[in-house]
Amino acid sequence: MKLRRDLGRPLVVAHRGASAEAPDNSREAFVAAVAAGADLVELDVTEGLVVAHDAGSSGLHLFEALELLAPHAVGVHVDLKQPGDEAAVLAALDRYGLRDRALLSTAFPRVARALSSLAPDVPRAIGYPRDRVGVARFSWPGAVTRPGAAALRAVMPARIPLLLARTHASVLALHHTLCSAAAVAAAHRRDVPVFAWTANDPELIRRLAEWGVDAIVSDDPKRALATLSAP
Repeated sequence: MKLRRDLGRPLVVAHRGASAEAPDNSREAFVAAVAAGADLVELDVTEGLVVAHDAGSSGLHLFEALELLAPHAVGVHVDLKQPGDEAAVLAALDRYGLRDRALLSTAFPRVARALSSLAPDVPRAIGYPRDRVGVARFSWPGAVTRPGAAALRAVMPARIPLLLARTHASVLALHHTLCSAAAVAAAHRRDVPVFAWTANDPELIRRLAEWGVDAIVSDDPKRALATLSAP
């Protein structure tokens, strides 16, 4: 699956499906994401291969979600929320013939390394920073995040080589507050695509596109696509 952006728009990834229109990680959210024209549909996998952000939550089984998405011309982005499910997730992708259309991601370096060993042919993203409490779905208060994010954003280009080396990742998934043209360039020098998460505001989406990110993860893929296609 081609993830590096050439001259066109960034890819649009439906975050937990079209979660602005339907509950996260639900059948309805995945159907809406496909209908919106998302390039990839992202889903979370936790204990027992349940499609949910948090262990112990109810949800679709991974088999159900993959069976739903398999007939459609859409990429499948599986975010592993805990160690230990790597082989089972890969087996599920193979069960539905989706390995060639898959992107795997995680915030755990050891999971990323395990995926690199088990499936070097499948793109593997390391998410940074780790979203421990699901805050990515909300707007972080500016007064809280601005100073810390600005400081981390400034050093992010220098940290990227170390992060990629430590995790063996082939894709970098950065929270949008850490993105910059310099960070994107640092990843691209290593031929590593950059995914920015989670962006819903049109102005932010346009800015990320100008910086050269390869994909934008959004709760509202329909609006993200409309923003990127506007003159």
